[in-house]
Amino acid sequence: MADISLTPVPRGQLVVDEGYLFEDVGLATASTPEPSHERVRCPVYNVVVEHPDATILWDTGSHPDAADGHWPAAMHDAFTHEDLHPLSEDLDAAGYDIADVDAVVQSHLHLDHAGGLASFAGTDVPVYVHREEFAFAYVSAKTDAGDAAYLAADFDHELDWRLVTGERTTPFPDVELVHLPGHSPGLLATVLHRADDTVILAGDVGFVDENVTERRPMDGSLLWNKQAWFDSLDRLADLRRRHGATVLTGHDPDAPDRLESL
Repeated sequence: MADISLTPVPRGQLVVDEGYLFEDVGLATASTPEPSHERVRCPVYNVVVEHPDATILWDTGSHPDAADGHWPAAMHDAFTHEDLHPLSEDLDAAGYDIADVDAVVQSHLHLDHAGGLASFAGTDVPVYVHREEFAFAYVSAKTDAGDAAYLAADFDHELDWRLVTGERTTPFPDVELVHLPGHSPGLLATVLHRADDTVILAGDVGFVDENVTERRPMDGSLLWNKQAWFDSLDRLADLRRRHGATVLTGHDPDAPDRLESL
């Protein structure tokens, strides 16, 4: 197995209503006729994957002007992103430079994951994304169909796109990109087979760990296809069992600290 190290890159915090995290939050029952829930702080983070063949950046976070008009006002009101910085500044704080990045893997192209792609415009840095995600992002951003979580200004750049097709691909030895649709049509998990363990950067297959470990769906607005999501949970569980893998979800409050310990 490859000698692979992981460095989390904190990119601020999303503050969201708990009702987005779990579809059953806020439902009234006879015993709780007036349920209450709260807004939850969830990290946005990227990961630098040091591989013998390349320095890989997993995701690019939110655009630094998300709070200042880059995001639609209603979106930022619901998913308030605090502590925003340019990707270059957050990479620098983690000990890296934009120029150190040899490849980018986009788990998907939602606005809180693709907002730093402009940093690689006009370069020869390959950007891996699933073909289904790429197509759906453009349909969503350029027409009235699709999903409001895609912004053309995030990804409509001169980039060296490497479109992943099918269920899995291996762009580098011991690095697998596995198609796990549900949250979005082309979501990719990154499976890293390291010398002593396997780590799965699952992204927003689960917004938080309980979505995966307890099979609690996110709110319907965060699921492109619920049945596809359940099928992806089964595939993820099989990967975890076969490899004894550590799974990290997209915005779990403990994910950055868990990464630090790996």
